[in-house]
Amino acid sequence: MDDDSRTRAAIEEHWAASERGDTEAEHALYSADAVLDYPQSGERFRSRARIAAQRGGHPADRHFTVRRITGHGRLWVSECVITYDGAPSHAVSVMEFADGHVVHETQFFADPFDAPASQAALAEPMPDRPLPGG
Repeated sequence: MDDDSRTRAAIEEHWAASERGDTEAEHALYSADAVLDYPQSGERFRSRARIAAQRGGHPADRHFTVRRITGHGRLWVSECVITYDGAPSHAVSVMEFADGHVVHETQFFADPFDAPASQAALAEPMPDRPLPGG
């Protein structure tokens, strides 16, 4: 197995562990001194322990659906839907790797919205995702 295949497998396990609620396995991907940034809130979490504590203390019922993982070498991107207490939030996770572990992650979140009627003649539904109201 090459490095990219190992990295992809580790990221897949990270998201699967997140869905299972397995905090230890979820955070095994991170280096001890990893940094996690949330640009929308301006928060930065330094260290695997703080990242795990922040996520482990989240009060919502969370579920993770991975739409796509892509990357190569040091930089990998996961497109996910994270559902908090039944409300979906689309997320993009940008992970930077060194020595087989995440050293920096930035997560971006966006709420779903209805497509404007003015674009109906131009758009088609994404695979497995009907347009709202359709």
